[in-house]
Amino acid sequence: MSRLVFFAYGLAAYLLFVAAFLYAIGFVADLPLVPKGIDDGPATTLGQAVTINTLLLLLFAVQHNVMARPWFKEWWTRLVPPPIERSTYVALASLILMLLYWQWRPIPDRVWQVDNSWGRGVLWALYAAGWGIVLASSFVIDHFELFGLKQVWRHLRDQPLVTAPFSERLLYRWVRHPLMLGFIIAFWSAPTMSMGRLLFAAVTTIWILIAIQIEERDLAHFLGAPYREYRARTPMLVPLLGGGKARSNEHRADG
Repeated sequence: MSRLVFFAYGLAAYLLFVAAFLYAIGFVADLPLVPKGIDDGPATTLGQAVTINTLLLLLFAVQHNVMARPWFKEWWTRLVPPPIERSTYVALASLILMLLYWQWRPIPDRVWQVDNSWGRGVLWALYAAGWGIVLASSFVIDHFELFGLKQVWRHLRDQPLVTAPFSERLLYRWVRHPLMLGFIIAFWSAPTMSMGRLLFAAVTTIWILIAIQIEERDLAHFLGAPYREYRARTPMLVPLLGGGKARSNEHRADG
């Protein structure tokens, strides 16, 4: 019975992630497909909006990074059964995103607007491509393990979880962090950039750059020489720029 309950819990957490992910696509671009976009909501002062929105983004960043660290997992799995540790992480991250969508304060003043139809078309194409890169990258590194479904499925079948060894495949041959690159492309590809979206893009980009440094230390420690060699010859985010000495990709240590 506990195996079935764990699987149901993991499936619910995964569906929560899917809902949060799909909503994000509409929210960031302020598309009419979602009830509330990044430029919608109750009006407030600029100072209040910046403060509330930044705190919401920091809440997600702290949860996303702290809960992904090995020292936290070692303590956390004394309270949460290991098969649902990842599902719990995914569920909390998704709920925080939904809180962000709900409580986000709009700052609709325009920073820039591209009126040329070709220019707008290119930016919309880049926006879609960014989200596509995010999704494709997650499948390259094992989408269902990344979001906890594989763990509860194998537990249901009484099978041990076998984590695939590190390997360079597809997008990861070009950059170490294609998943994070996809987010950056999507967040900045704005035919109409409001101050609210600019704040969202700037804070999340800074967080991504910091999170990569933290994550890469874990990856270098757990994966050893193969990963350090990969890091040395592969760009972090921009293809064809060469590798680095202290960076990595999302792989299993990703939050």
